[in-house]
Amino acid sequence: MAFITGIQVIHAPASALNNAGMQTGSATENAVVVKALRVNGRSYPYVSAQAYRYWLRRTLEQMQPEGWTVAPIFREKKVAYTDANPIEYADDDVFGYMRAPGKSIEAADSRAAFVDATETKETVTRVSPFRVGTLVAMSDGVVQDFGTMSRHEGDPVPHEHQFYRASLKGMFSIDLGRIGVFTYENRTGFLNLDDTRRKLAEARGLVHDEKNRAYRLPDHVRLQRIRALLSAMPVVDGGAKQALHYTDVNPVVVVMAVVRGGNNPFYYAIDGDREGLARPVPEAFQEIGEIWGDQILSPLYIGWVEGYAPEGRRQLEAMRETLQQAYPHGVVLGHPRRVFAQLADELSRHPEWLA
Repeated sequence: MAFITGIQVIHAPASALNNAGMQTGSATENAVVVKALRVNGRSYPYVSAQAYRYWLRRTLEQMQPEGWTVAPIFREKKVAYTDANPIEYADDDVFGYMRAPGKSIEAADSRAAFVDATETKETVTRVSPFRVGTLVAMSDGVVQDFGTMSRHEGDPVPHEHQFYRASLKGMFSIDLGRIGVFTYENRTGFLNLDDTRRKLAEARGLVHDEKNRAYRLPDHVRLQRIRALLSAMPVVDGGAKQALHYTDVNPVVVVMAVVRGGNNPFYYAIDGDREGLARPVPEAFQEIGEIWGDQILSPLYIGWVEGYAPEGRRQLEAMRETLQQAYPHGVVLGHPRRVFAQLADELSRHPEWLA
């Protein structure tokens, strides 16, 4: 079992990327607050995993990289679901799904508008091969901003909202062995295919692994989907309040590798300095290589944007020779987008990682 495992940091210079709604009891009775963790009386802003996944899915929809297909969404009252067909749609494959048979007239009408909707007679679910953690600020502090709507006659209408300056860190993982592999085990998360979808898998010529109760797409299709995901992560676009706090949410720092098993050893390789900016922890990088070296299957990929906390990148460049010795497959250091592309190219040379 091989996973692309890592951490990423996004920098929010003055932002409100993920909001929690209205604040009750505010002075203006019209205040929007950011999502934040309270720790020892301090507020640490965060971006939820759900928000980040939404940004990434929208980015993939807009980019339309080779091999990426987007599933239609059906709606009935307060329930929405995709077609739940990972054979046809890459985003159902990568991001997972849960879909139960829709029995209401409203559900039927929604699906009737899409002629290729997949018939569903039993509940199908899929655990997402792409996992992402909450992006949490490495420093505390939230500002309450006051403003008014004044473009009308009469008294101005006051309003408030919160924003912050912070670098936010979170983990991510891609289960390489699960992308493009669909099981039909009768348990939650693993009944990816019902009878209808199994018939489609047979018709499409997917490889049938009877022992593991699974169907497998061709490896070149699986690789296309992984490469599409890796191409979107360094150029992800999204976030709330962009009209007021325009923020580039691309990762400014990324540390990742292909690792045997689903553990993530990299979280403590980066922490925050006195200003809350990312900084490398040399002792952690060294220890990770010594302890986890036998589990790391690829080079260690480190992305660090020039200009962001520049002393951190200089420190990594000075450490490179030492790190090359600690990591069995070496170290690659550069811009995050470049190292994502290099990792994607490395996958093509190691089909065994998809096993």
